[in-house]
Amino acid sequence: MNPIWTITKRELASFFDSLIAYILLIIFLGFCGIFTWLTGSDIFLMGQASLQGFFNIAIWVLLFFVPALTMRMVAEEKKSGTIELLLTKAVTDRQLVIGKFLACLLLVIIALLFTLPYYISVSMLGNIDHGATWCGYLGLTLMGAAYIAIGLFASSITDNQIVAFLLAITFGVVFMVVLGFVGNSLPGFIGETLSYLDFRGHFGSMARGVIDTKDVVYFLSVTALGLLLTEVIIGRLRT
Repeated sequence: MNPIWTITKRELASFFDSLIAYILLIIFLGFCGIFTWLTGSDIFLMGQASLQGFFNIAIWVLLFFVPALTMRMVAEEKKSGTIELLLTKAVTDRQLVIGKFLACLLLVIIALLFTLPYYISVSMLGNIDHGATWCGYLGLTLMGAAYIAIGLFASSITDNQIVAFLLAITFGVVFMVVLGFVGNSLPGFIGETLSYLDFRGHFGSMARGVIDTKDVVYFLSVTALGLLLTEVIIGRLRT
């Protein structure tokens, strides 16, 4: 069996065996549901059939949801010593990283699939923009992938899960808030570059139903960079 798929199944099963998946899914759906249907940004006050309120809160819930998934992926194995056992087997560093990444990504996708009743309910209330909605879901998936890669990197540079969690959130806040804020405050090329690196700008376009190649490439690039850095850190454990 492919080592990547073996690792993916093992990690995904561990989420559900330890109840982590159930707890995080309940928290994710709870926060998203409350802010989508019951608070000041709910669809009833907006007066239109749209999931924009859900997308606006989901990007922030993912900021905490994903680090809670990734904090143990490498840090716990380093602390317990099981990472050395994995590295002595016929598994490459890349296969290990990708396997763990896919397990987290599948759980994020499962969480998003559980929100489809929101979409169905809103579409029954009015004429929802189906294209924009599916683009928004694609954007959440791509952003989730980027968060996972960042979280895995944070988990790989420490053997403490709490530190990994806090580092991943810090990195996420930089991409979600700091870069855009600083970029808008600076003129010229530097300001434009920092603004371009802002997660919300790229996701915002997709949530409006616009799929631009640069947005997709950006999220995939951040994901690839995070996974590559994680692979490099894990590779150092072999020496």
